[in-house]
Amino acid sequence: MGAAGTADARGTAPGAVRSVLVIGGGSAGTALAVLLARAGVAVDLVEADPDWHAGAGSGITLQGNALRVLAELGVWERVREEGSGFDTLGLTAPDGTVLHVMRDLRTGGEDLPATLGIERPALHRILVDAVRASGARIRLGTTVTALGQDATGVDVRLADGTTGRYDLVVAADGLHSPTRELIGVPDRPVPTGMGIWRSAAPRPAAVERTDLSYGGPCWIAGYCPTGKDSLYAYLVEPSRDPGTLDPARAAEEMRRLAAGYGGAWTEIREHLTDPARIHYTWFHRLLVAGDWHRGRVVLAGDAAHACPPTLAQGAAMSLEDALVLAELLTAPGSGTGGLDALLTAYRDRRFARVRRVVEASVQLGEWLMNGDRDADAPGLIARTMAALAERP
Repeated sequence: MGAAGTADARGTAPGAVRSVLVIGGGSAGTALAVLLARAGVAVDLVEADPDWHAGAGSGITLQGNALRVLAELGVWERVREEGSGFDTLGLTAPDGTVLHVMRDLRTGGEDLPATLGIERPALHRILVDAVRASGARIRLGTTVTALGQDATGVDVRLADGTTGRYDLVVAADGLHSPTRELIGVPDRPVPTGMGIWRSAAPRPAAVERTDLSYGGPCWIAGYCPTGKDSLYAYLVEPSRDPGTLDPARAAEEMRRLAAGYGGAWTEIREHLTDPARIHYTWFHRLLVAGDWHRGRVVLAGDAAHACPPTLAQGAAMSLEDALVLAELLTAPGSGTGGLDALLTAYRDRRFARVRRVVEASVQLGEWLMNGDRDADAPGLIARTMAALAERP
C-alpha cells in the first residue's frame, strides 16, 4: 500500500494530492483510478471481492453522457465494439404493437450514440483492464477496517492487517457503503417500492433498440440490446420481500410475468430458463444532503447518490463523479486553496445535477406506481436529458 507521508515513485502529480486510496472497484472507482494514475497520482485500489466480479445484473444501459466519460478514459472503442449503440426509443403496447418511436438526444455529443447497451461483465472487464494498464496498484479480497486522519494524511488499516497512509481516501464502495458509515455520514438508501427482474437472453433479429411497454402485468417491460447477438430483458413490478422468493423458481416466475407481453417478448421468454441468470433487486434512492467528505475521506458514485434506473443514469452519474473529482484534484495549482475547499467544490459542482437526476428518476417511478395518466413523463425526460447534454 502507499508509503507513509510521501507518495511513492508513481506520485508525480502536480495537483492537490500525490497519493490516493480508492475503495471499491465499480464504475466510479475504476474510472477515478484510471484518471488519477494517468495524471501521475500514486493510486491504490481496494476491492472486497477477491475475484472482482461485475456484480449482479445481466446488462447495462449507458446514455451519451456516460459514453462521453468512457471516451475520456480511452475505452470507448472497446465499448463500442462489444456493445450495441442506437439513437431511438420505442414505446409498445403489451401485445408488442409499436405505438411510437422517438429519437433520443445525444447527450454525449454528436460523435457518440444516444444510448448503448452492453453486458455488465464486458464493461467491467474493459474498465478493469484500463485500471491494470494505468499503473494503479490493486488489492483484492480485503476491506478497510479503520481510518485515522490528521491535517496531512489518512492512516488506513485493512482487514488483512496491512496499513498505509494517503493524501486522500475516496469511498466508491457502493450503495451500502461501509466507509460512509465509518466516517459518520448518516444518510442511507431508501427503497422506492419497485422491484426489477433482469435476465440476459439471445437478441431476436427484429430488436434494434430499447422498447418499453408501460402496462400489462408489470409497470414496465423492456429490453435493451447489449451486443450483436445479445440483450437483457427486465420487468418492473411492486417490490417483494426477497425472503419470500425461491431462487430455484426465479426463471419460472420471470417467465410467468413475461407471458403478459408479445412481440419480441415471445422469443425472449423462451430463453428465461436458467434460475442462475435471473436477478431480482429493489430500486433505491439516495442523495447525501450534506457534505460528501469528512476531512480527507470523500464519497463518490453510489456511496453518495443513487437513483432508480427509470432514466438509465445511475452509472453515468458515477462516471461523471470520477471525471469531475479527478479534474479538480489534478489541475495544476489545485492544492493552493486547501483540500477541504477542493472537496467542497466537487460536491457543489455535482450536487444540483445529481439531485435533478435522482428526483426525476424517482418521480417517473412514482407516477407509474400511482397510475397517474396525466403525468408529463415525456416532458420531464426531455428536460432532464437536455440538461445532461451540458458537460458536468
